[in-house]
Amino acid sequence: MDLKSLIREIPDYPKPGILFRDITTLLRDRDGLRYTIDFFTEKCDEAGFQADYVIGMESRGFIFGAPLAYKLGAGFIPVRKKGKLPAAVHSIEYELEYGTDCLEMHQDALHPGSRVLIVDDLIATGGTAGATAKLVQQLECELLGFGFIIELRDLQGRKNLPDLPIISLIEY
Repeated sequence: MDLKSLIREIPDYPKPGILFRDITTLLRDRDGLRYTIDFFTEKCDEAGFQADYVIGMESRGFIFGAPLAYKLGAGFIPVRKKGKLPAAVHSIEYELEYGTDCLEMHQDALHPGSRVLIVDDLIATGGTAGATAKLVQQLECELLGFGFIIELRDLQGRKNLPDLPIISLIEY
């Protein structure tokens, strides 16, 4: 299946000069969504990921992370923006192009030695995935690798991630 054909391109969003890759058109296509999750699962199996947990970052990482966790027989852990989780959290601040941001995960979500796969819809500069990886590693978990639906190769986000396997289903 040609997944690229299911991704809508929106020029000048969210600001001039940006070509936004919109996954909502992929999500609404029942065959495309099913194929994406099945193909993602196949790639994870080929990579030998035997995750205890799949982590998905807010918010589009939730959309793909939860069904992938189900298919892999793993639990799902949401990583959220600051202030969105109700119980005690671990936090990590990270640099953005114009400032900083913060991600949080419940303190009881992971235990040392847990095998973790990080999933998001898209990798651009790698800032969010890189910060999540640091958080996982600080908790003494085994980070297995990363999975993304879309990778924007020109932005070289891989260089901001640990040297681990990376699955990307679509590359631009």
